[in-house]
Amino acid sequence: METATCLNISRQTVSKLWKQFQNDGSVVRRPGQGRKRMTTASEDRYLALTARRNRKATARQLSSELAAATGTVASRQTIYRRLNEKGLYARKPRVCVLLSSQKKRDRFNWCKEHQNWTEHQWSHVLFTDESRFSLTGDSKRVYIWRESGTRNDPSNIVERDRFGSGGVMVWGGIMIDGRTPLHVFSSGSVTGQIYRDEVLDPYVRLFRGAYGPDVLFTDDNARPHRANLVDEFLESEDIKRIPWPPNSPDLNPIENLWDYLGRAIARIHPPPRDVNALKAALLEEWRLIPQTVVNNVISSLKTRCGLPIFKDDALSFYIFLPCRETELIEW
Repeated sequence: METATCLNISRQTVSKLWKQFQNDGSVVRRPGQGRKRMTTASEDRYLALTARRNRKATARQLSSELAAATGTVASRQTIYRRLNEKGLYARKPRVCVLLSSQKKRDRFNWCKEHQNWTEHQWSHVLFTDESRFSLTGDSKRVYIWRESGTRNDPSNIVERDRFGSGGVMVWGGIMIDGRTPLHVFSSGSVTGQIYRDEVLDPYVRLFRGAYGPDVLFTDDNARPHRANLVDEFLESEDIKRIPWPPNSPDLNPIENLWDYLGRAIARIHPPPRDVNALKAALLEEWRLIPQTVVNNVISSLKTRCGLPIFKDDALSFYIFLPCRETELIEW
C-alpha cells in the first residue's frame, strides 16, 4: 500500500510487478509483450515517401492512401506518430513570390553592396513601408510535411497574395533609436499624390529635418512610390533615397514590426469590432512597441544581406514574414 502511494500507481500494478520480479528477477517488459505495432517498417517508409511527395497532404489523406496501397487502416494519430519518427513535423510554411532572373540579379547586387555596412551606417537609414490590417482573417489552415531545418526549402514554401480583402492601410517608418508616428491612410488605396501629401510631406520631410541631412530614405518599388511627382518632391527637399531591390520585403526590417503589430492586435480581448476601433488599436500598439525591438530588427541587416549571397535558393524568391491574417501550417 505504501509503495503504491509513494509511486502514485495502483496496488494491482505493484502486485503484478512484484510477482514478475519473483518469477523473472526483473520488472522489464518481456520481448513481444504489449500491443502489436499497426504498421510495418515498409509501410512507415511508404508514408514518409508519400508525405514528402505531397507535403500538403493531410493525415486523413495519407491514411486513405496507405489503406489503398497496403490495406492497413491507420488513425490520424498513428500517421502523425509515424511521420514524426521519420523526422516530419507540423510547421508553418513560408510564403513567397517568385522572382525573375533580372530581379534575382538586382537583389544579389544590392545585398552584395550592403553586406559589409556597419551598424553605424544602417543607423542613418529610415526604413518605411505600408501594410494592411484586417478585422477578419482567413481561418483556412494549410498543412505540409517537412523535416526540421528545411523551412526555407522551395518545396516547403507556398505562394499567397500579400494583402487580404478589406481592412486598414497604414504606413510607418523606423530607424535605430527612432520611429515615425503610424499613419492611417484616409482611403483604402494609395496613389502617388496621396503618398506625397499624407506621408512624405508631413512625416518624411519633418523626420529628415529633425535628424539631419545624413538620413537615407528607403521605400519599395510600388508604383505610387516611383511616381514622377514623388521623385520631384524628394529632390526638392534634398531627401536622399536608397534604391531598393524589387520584391524583397524580407530585406526590410520593418516587416518584422508589422508582424509584431499584428500579433499585438490579435492579443486584444475583446478584439476590435469596427474599423475605427482597429485604427485606434493600431496607433496605440505601434506607440507601445519597445525601441529595443526596433533596434534589434535593424541590427539584423548584415544577416539579411548575407543570406541571399551564400544561399542560392534565396535568390529565387523572397520570404514573407509570419502572416497576420492567414495562419498557414506546414508539417
